[in-house]
Amino acid sequence: MNVQKLHKLSISIVNYYSHRYLNNNVASVTKIHRDIYTRPYPTKVVLADGSSINIRYHEPRKIIKLPLDLSQLSDEERKSRLEKRKPKKKVKIIDDIEDNFNAKKYLKYLKKK
Repeated sequence: MNVQKLHKLSISIVNYYSHRYLNNNVASVTKIHRDIYTRPYPTKVVLADGSSINIRYHEPRKIIKLPLDLSQLSDEERKSRLEKRKPKKKVKIIDDIEDNFNAKKYLKYLKKK
């Protein structure tokens, strides 16, 4: 083989394997790793009272929820919210029920094959 053809062939093989073939599937696997984004993005901010506003945020996010400040709530609301955070108590089952169920009563409703 000619040396020139061999050189062109080796360059084409190297280009084939070194090319990454980036497409939309590659971008959907992970987030874009940037510290500073080029433009602000529309984002919805949910305030502590439940109202929401639209802002332009420097990172691409759909929604931002602000935390609730317990110091600004009344005593009743604060106690009710703290009570909701506690783990639920387990219910103890006591077997004091009389069981007089008779399955033979319902045999007439079963279909025979």
